[in-house]
Amino acid sequence: MIFSASMFASLAPYIASALLLFLLLEQLSYLIKKRNLPGPLFVPPLIGNAVALVRDPTSFWYKQSKTAGNSPGLSANYLVGRFILYIRDTELSHQVFSNVRPDAFHLVGHPFGKKLFGDHNLIYMFGEDHKSVRRQLAPNFTPKALSTYTSLQQLVILRHLRRWEETFSGGTRPVVLRNLVRELNLETSQTVFVGPYLDKEARDRFRKDYNLFNLGSMALPVDLPGFAFGEARRAVARLAETLAVCAGKSKARMAAGEEPTCLIDFWMQAFVAEVNSGNPPPPHSGDEEIGGFLFDFLFAAQDASTSSLLWAVALLDSEPEVLRRVREEVVRIWPHESDALITVEQLAEMKYTRSVAREVVRFRPPATMVPHVAAEDFPLTESYTVPRGTIVFPSVYDSSFQGFTEPDRFDPDRFSEIRREDQVFKRNFLAFGWGPHQCVGQRYALNHLVLFIAMFSSLLDFERVRSDGCDEIVYCPTISPKDGCTVFLSRRVAAYPDLSLN
Repeated sequence: MIFSASMFASLAPYIASALLLFLLLEQLSYLIKKRNLPGPLFVPPLIGNAVALVRDPTSFWYKQSKTAGNSPGLSANYLVGRFILYIRDTELSHQVFSNVRPDAFHLVGHPFGKKLFGDHNLIYMFGEDHKSVRRQLAPNFTPKALSTYTSLQQLVILRHLRRWEETFSGGTRPVVLRNLVRELNLETSQTVFVGPYLDKEARDRFRKDYNLFNLGSMALPVDLPGFAFGEARRAVARLAETLAVCAGKSKARMAAGEEPTCLIDFWMQAFVAEVNSGNPPPPHSGDEEIGGFLFDFLFAAQDASTSSLLWAVALLDSEPEVLRRVREEVVRIWPHESDALITVEQLAEMKYTRSVAREVVRFRPPATMVPHVAAEDFPLTESYTVPRGTIVFPSVYDSSFQGFTEPDRFDPDRFSEIRREDQVFKRNFLAFGWGPHQCVGQRYALNHLVLFIAMFSSLLDFERVRSDGCDEIVYCPTISPKDGCTVFLSRRVAAYPDLSLN
C-alpha cells in the first residue's frame, strides 16, 4: 500500500501534465475546427456545453441561432467530445439535406441516435438500400391505405375527446393537454400501425417503454444501467422486438388472404404478393429489420404529432377568427349529427382547415432541427469546410421564418389557392425534410392534424388558461407550449357522433 501510494505520488505530476495536455489539445482542436465562425472561444472540458443543453435546451438553441445570425448563418459549439455546427441559413440547410450519402452527410435524427435507435433504421440507410425500402413503403400511403387510417384515427380521437371532457367535469377545472395528447397519439400510432397485433398487456408495456425512450432522448448519453439514456436504449430494443413480432403475425395473416386493416398489413400484403409471384423477398424485409423501421415511424409520428396538436389548440385559442372559419367549414362539410365518419373526400374539401394545419406546422415545426454527421470534410461555403465527424444541425425552425410573407404572423391564408406560399416559398417549408430522406408519411401526418382540428374544434369548447410565458417553447423532445397547453374544456354539441367502422 505504501509502495502504491509512493508510486502514485511520483507519477502524479506526469498524470497531471498529461491531463493538462489533453485538455489543451481538446481546446485547440475545437478552435481549429471552429476557425472564424461565431461561437464560444472556450468550451468546458470533455462534456462541452452539454449540461447547458440538457438543463435548458430552449435557451441553448436560441443562443445558437442568434449567434449564427443572418451572416454567415452558422455557429459552432462543443457537446460531449463532438464539435457541432448550427445552420440557420435555409440554402445551407439544403446543402445538407441534398447530400445525404456515404461520403457526405449521414442523417442521425438525434445527436447520439445511432446508439439510441439501434442498427435497423431507415434514417441510416443510403443509395439503393434506402431506395429499395422506400419503394416497399409505397403501398402504405396509397389512397386506399390512407382512407383506412383516417377511419381508425377518428375513432381514437373521438374516444379521447370524450374521455377528456367527461373526466374534467365539463369545464369546471383546467386540464393540461400535453400528456393527454401524447396518450392519444400513442394509441393512434399503435392502432394505425399494428392495431390487431397488440393485446392490452403489450400496449401497456409499449407505453412504459416509449416513456423511457422519451426521457432518455433528452438526457446525457451515459449508456449505463440506472441512467436515463441507457434505459432508453434498452427500451428501444424491446419496442423494436415487439414490432418485429407484429410484422411476423401480419405476414402470416396476409399470406392467408385476409384484407389489410392497418399499416403493417398494407406493407406485408405487398411483400406476400412479391414472394408469391416467384420473386425473392425484397432486401431488408426480415421481421427484425421491419421492427426497426416501424419504430422509425413511431418516433416520427408520436412526438411530432403531439407537438402539432398542442400548438393547434394554443393557436386556435389565440386566433378566434381562424377558429370561427374552421368551425364553419367543418359543420358545412361534416355535420356530426350524421353519425358518419369523415370520408377522405370530405377531408379533401376542408381546404381552409388543411391550410390551418399547414400553418401550424410552419409556425411551430415540431422537430426544429434535423441532426446529421459529416462523414468526410464537406465544403459548405466558399470560406468554410465542415470537418469530418461534425454533428450539423440544419434548423427547420429558422427556415420557417425566412422568405414567407410576414413570417412572424400566424396566417393560414398564406396556403390558400390564391397565395400558394407553400409553392412560392417551397424551399423554406422544411418541416417534413427535403431530399432523399423527406418524410414518407407527411400525408398521413397532415391528415391526422386536420382530423384532430376538425373534431376538437367542432365537438368541444375550450379556453386557454393564460399565464406568464405559457406560449414559450420547451423541448420534450419536440417543441410544445411551456404550460403544456392548459385549457378549460366543455362539450359543444348536444351529443357526440356515434362513429364506427361499420
